[in-house]
Amino acid sequence: MSEAWGALPADARTAEAWQSFGARLRHWRRRAGLTQAQVGARVGYDHTAISKLEHGSRRTPLPLARRLDDLLKAAGELLEACEAAGRQERATGPQDGPLAARSGPLPGEPPGVALPAMLPPGTVLPARLPAYGLVCPMHGRDGCAVPVPSDVIALHAAFCALGPDALAHPALDDDTVHALTALLAVCLRADEERAWPGATAVVERTLHAMLRWMALPAASYQTRLAPLAAEYAQSAGCLRLLWGRNGTAMAWLDRSLQWAVLADRVGTQVAALSDMSTLARLEGDGPSALAYGRAIGEAAAGRYWAGAMSDLYQARGHAVRGDATRTLRHISRAWTQMDRAGEGDEAEAPWLSVASVRLRVESGAAGALRDLAAATGDRRFALRAVGAAGAALGLLPPGMHSARMLFLARMADAHACAGDPAAAQAVAAPVLDTTEVNPATLLGQELRGLHGRLAARGGGHAETDDFVSRLAAAVR
Repeated sequence: MSEAWGALPADARTAEAWQSFGARLRHWRRRAGLTQAQVGARVGYDHTAISKLEHGSRRTPLPLARRLDDLLKAAGELLEACEAAGRQERATGPQDGPLAARSGPLPGEPPGVALPAMLPPGTVLPARLPAYGLVCPMHGRDGCAVPVPSDVIALHAAFCALGPDALAHPALDDDTVHALTALLAVCLRADEERAWPGATAVVERTLHAMLRWMALPAASYQTRLAPLAAEYAQSAGCLRLLWGRNGTAMAWLDRSLQWAVLADRVGTQVAALSDMSTLARLEGDGPSALAYGRAIGEAAAGRYWAGAMSDLYQARGHAVRGDATRTLRHISRAWTQMDRAGEGDEAEAPWLSVASVRLRVESGAAGALRDLAAATGDRRFALRAVGAAGAALGLLPPGMHSARMLFLARMADAHACAGDPAAAQAVAAPVLDTTEVNPATLLGQELRGLHGRLAARGGGHAETDDFVSRLAAAVR
């Protein structure tokens, strides 16, 4: 399971709050006429786990509380009791919480370079939030103003200057939170538009500062920074993944998942689990890729947009194993749930405002069908992958250069799998002409697969042979 839960802290008020939740759970289970085993089977837990929840000896993750509330038709009462217990638990301080910021080492902190030197030339900060799929953790979609650039630089410097041995409780004002959120939006946009490697340094330096703030003996820092820290850690993991640094990517993604659960940010949980599934697949770990894909659905039960993501990542996990039946079933389910997703989804997953559910499903389906064609040798899957890749390209908003190059490489590889090297070359040529390819990145890996398939067909045409040589130089 993706949700973090375990033995409760010793605080008496926290224990009483979870016991109160357990009593309400028992009441609604009995009212529904179900046994503990029946409830457990329907929400994916053993009956002993349900017993511990009813006795208040284990905390209940909020996503599970939602599923229990829906299952038992408790009209929000179980969800409200779980939220109340969670608030009481967080009030005991970060040192007692299940997801304390001190757990486990993380990648080292980048050198302390001044922020202006780390930002790309011509950086323009957003004037307001939300921006580029990021909302203010305090004001949400209602929006708020971002400080002027000179103030953002000063606020960031002061935030990062907190030493590792600090004992004081410095102020964490609204403007600092606004500045940090706007900086993350700038980093994500810059990396998407230019494949900018400096984004990782800005994000990770800020993250290490957050760790120091969250380790201070004041609970408000943990609870106030957790939503933004979850976004930063997920972005750090994604950036590491895009640049082929898989080990450190997983470390950040794991921490993002912890903070997202603590902050009850379902959209960030789904984003982190999606990247974790991608990492597992790239490492050749099919069972883990599938497990993370299933965990997406568990973390956001009942949401069509998350169900589409869950099926999509399960489809990709089955595709690399050549399981056509399961791959196609999950793709079909992803498309069905995609059609049911509504405008309200952006409230839980603001990043969908940058790349829609349909775009993500079409691009993921293209990857799954291409992988299935490569695993089975079936040309029909490759042709379907070409169509899905074309649909994804048509949905890309302007400026998403990195994604466009990735989708073109995927479409070219699908043409190669379909036995059409001329089409593959025509589609992939603009990628090599306009992009500096790093072999370690996701784009580099896509092009490496294309090179392998074109090279395996053998020579015979001077223009094709020259293109294969260019590919080889780019991916080695």
